[in-house]
Amino acid sequence: MLEERIYEDYIKALKLRDKHKIDFLSFIRAEIKKLAIDSKKDRLCDEEVLGVLRKQRKRLQEAKDSISSSQRWDKIEELDKDIAILDDYLPKELSSEELEKIIEEVILEVNALTIKDMGKVMKEVMAKVGIKADTKKVSELVRAKLSKL
Repeated sequence: MLEERIYEDYIKALKLRDKHKIDFLSFIRAEIKKLAIDSKKDRLCDEEVLGVLRKQRKRLQEAKDSISSSQRWDKIEELDKDIAILDDYLPKELSSEELEKIIEEVILEVNALTIKDMGKVMKEVMAKVGIKADTKKVSELVRAKLSKL
């Protein structure tokens, strides 16, 4: 399970005295535990843990984007390290080309003709790609494809 893998990596970081990784994995473990308590469960399934990781990655990316103009290279480097740690646990995202192919298939399947069909297309595309694609990115691609029809 993913939660166990994070715990094992946390223990390894403790043994290696990797302060940054210890602090970050401790934070992630706390977020996972918080969600488990909020949902009244002893353990979370991998999908729920991935949801926590995705949420944190998105938060870190937004923070990085907002401070990149300030040229605080030390903070940007720290955020890059955190994002890299999270990327080790997250599944590889689909490329834009792979997403476009899936979107085109779904548009044909559901007979989408206008932008009004975006909801149907999004529902089907997200069911197919699951957590392997960012919803915002999928939405932008679907909107672009449907606008061309």
